Amino acid sequence: MSTRRKFLSTSLGATLGVVGGYLLGRNTASAAQDPTPTPDAAPSPGVSPMGATFTGGQIISTWYHGLIANDAAWKVIGQGGQAVDAVEAAARIVELDPKGSSVGLGGRPDREGHVTLDACIMDHTGNAGSVTAIENIMHPITVARKVMDETPHVMLTAEGAYQFAREHGMEHTDLLTEDSQKALQNWLKESQYKPIINIENHDTIGIVAQDQQGNLSGACTTSGLAFKMRGRVGDSPIIGAGLFVDNEIGAATATGLGEAVMKSCGSFLIVELMRQGMHPQAACEEAVRRIVAKQKGYEDFQIGYLAIRKDGEVGAHAIHYGFNYAHLRAGGENRMVDVSHVTPKP
Repeated sequence: MSTRRKFLSTSLGATLGVVGGYLLGRNTASAAQDPTPTPDAAPSPGVSPMGATFTGGQIISTWYHGLIANDAAWKVIGQGGQAVDAVEAAARIVELDPKGSSVGLGGRPDREGHVTLDACIMDHTGNAGSVTAIENIMHPITVARKVMDETPHVMLTAEGAYQFAREHGMEHTDLLTEDSQKALQNWLKESQYKPIINIENHDTIGIVAQDQQGNLSGACTTSGLAFKMRGRVGDSPIIGAGLFVDNEIGAATATGLGEAVMKSCGSFLIVELMRQGMHPQAACEEAVRRIVAKQKGYEDFQIGYLAIRKDGEVGAHAIHYGFNYAHLRAGGENRMVDVSHVTPKP
């Protein structure tokens, strides 16, 4: 199999240049609490010029499973490896965990009992790969990586994605665990989907990393909404919605109700706002504000965004209290940050 660059060169005659079981029961913030201010974000950010590229290396990952994801990523970045390899390693470790009900093995099935997975990855050159509705493959993030590296495409879906994975040596694995099967049977008693803020039956892991060279990459992986309609795909595998990377500017990722993120192209919007000079905190806030201002029903769902700017500045924002993420930076500890910035009702 030729690489993407070789494929395009020979086919087109030209060279083209150019993202939870851990969350359940573990929320530490609520609207009734007085959350601790986020130390990574400016308290009242506005337009600020971008300085020199940060070269120490860092990773931010959504929710509590971000802790194990960051540890896996740092094994790559800490040794001078590339951010794209780090985010793939981070996603894989979460996909393997059967205790997580929203990613990979043990993910909640659709209402017909099928565990379908979505994932995407984007590197510092602007290349991207994605898979949607793939079944019986343990690591959709690695399938997405191979789509990026070894095909002329960005996205493969369902049976085609499964066939591609098998052709590249990935094993057929039943991803439906006993716990997930029991959860489905309980849901079928009423067959109603009623999201609970921060526990919406789905908690994507979105990961953005910056390596020691200052380059950015990102990944998302998820099993999507629990008990979703057959064939439903959310924002996680959509470049520009669940994830976007522009190595000249910054990167952003999303978690929460995917439909709301898709309708606003949230991650792309955040990166473009940073391009215009916004601090990543202000950019995340504006992306959330637009959802609150324009989409009905936001009172009943959560959206959280994370962003890193090229100079190493970080932003995070959410509609409601309770969103958290893991942050690991060179010379620091891998720690959870409870996002204290929320968008009030307009």
